[in-house]
Amino acid sequence: MLVNKFHYLTKDYTPDNIVEVKNTYAYGSNEIIEEVYNAFKNMWTAAKKENLSLIITSSYRDYEFQERLWNNYAAANSEEWADSVAARAGYSEHQTGFTLDIVTYNSNMNDFEETDEFKWLQKNAYKYGFILRYQKGKENITGYNYEPWHFRYIGDIDIAKEIMERGICFEEYIQEVKSKIEKLKKSIN
Repeated sequence: MLVNKFHYLTKDYTPDNIVEVKNTYAYGSNEIIEEVYNAFKNMWTAAKKENLSLIITSSYRDYEFQERLWNNYAAANSEEWADSVAARAGYSEHQTGFTLDIVTYNSNMNDFEETDEFKWLQKNAYKYGFILRYQKGKENITGYNYEPWHFRYIGDIDIAKEIMERGICFEEYIQEVKSKIEKLKKSIN
């Protein structure tokens, strides 16, 4: 499921199997798809074995929550600025239930990139089906600023590994798959 500035979800879209995230794994109140939660817990446990701590700061957001968030950003700064740092309602990956914002204790989104936890995620997130969603240098493709805390659950470890190893973003991967399908259709006809 691709959700970005060009592919959106309806106002009433809610993923199935949403579960509450225990405070062991998250700040405050968070919910996420159960499969994503289980994958995160496995990743959290592996990081913990290396004396690293991962904590979720944001997960599933419904349409109304995202609408309030974006409106607050726009009112505080500008619509252009809000569009560069947040998705409009319906265009947020958080509404899919596949996305987690992850940091570590004593860090925040601004300095998470400098942590050992981020470096570990760069090397290991794919093993649990996650990719770094908004990579540095891909802003012109994703439409969003680099976000070292924003991880998307792909589910398929081989696909997540390919995306990570090749340094491509999800949009590039989806476009390649679409191109392969089109070539296959042409070869059949």
